[in-house]
Amino acid sequence: MAHYNCLIVDDEVELAKMTCEYFQMFDVISAYVDNGEAALSFIDKNDVDLVLLDINLGDRSGFEVCRTIRENRQIPILFISARQSDEDVLIALSIGGDDYVKKPYNLSVLLAKVKVNLKRIENMEKEKRAEIENVKQSLGRNSENGVMSGEGLSADSDTVGKSVSGSEILKLEPATMSVIYEGNKISLKAKEYSLLNCLYEHKNTIVTKETLFDEVWGDSFFSDGTLNVHIRKLREKLEENPNEPKIIKTIWGTGYIMEV
Repeated sequence: MAHYNCLIVDDEVELAKMTCEYFQMFDVISAYVDNGEAALSFIDKNDVDLVLLDINLGDRSGFEVCRTIRENRQIPILFISARQSDEDVLIALSIGGDDYVKKPYNLSVLLAKVKVNLKRIENMEKEKRAEIENVKQSLGRNSENGVMSGEGLSADSDTVGKSVSGSEILKLEPATMSVIYEGNKISLKAKEYSLLNCLYEHKNTIVTKETLFDEVWGDSFFSDGTLNVHIRKLREKLEENPNEPKIIKTIWGTGYIMEV
């Protein structure tokens, strides 16, 4: 199975080819296809880190392709489209898109967005390997101390959880991009996890919208609609009543605060 950093799905073949060649110049291994069916087939046959996805494709909508990918994969999906309406942006983000880039796009800016997402994937993989190594070391220490696999392990397991989040109520699991909240494990999409992680790192303090855009999207100039959709999705998964949030609270005109 071949490995690609980026798959470009766009029926504007010349633009897709140019973007692909530009990315290759900066060591982002890329490929392109011009329709949805080819995109799904390519992802099934190859290891792909990230997808740039147009909405208007010849055989099917990019929205449909996104939904299909999201059925069993959580790789970042960045929509690239000439469609300018806020409704299209909200739909793209609500069905699992991580970003929305309007055409015509600047190649250097698009590359920067792609690299930010690829770096985040790399960091999450490092965290995953570190967490696995911590568990192995814990098992090794227990074995040396004569502790059976079912005895005395809970303390070390809690330590692993605390090293990730430091909280008994809410624990982030980078290895699976999920959160354990009040004993329930909740799966998150890539951007949802990054957003929650950012809020948690600044827990109990106000985080400005600009900080969230910069740390989560790698771009301090972004639309509020993008952030609002992702905040809403997190509230729907974490809050008892998303309309009256107690965990992720809005600070009007400024940003958000996570109280845990």
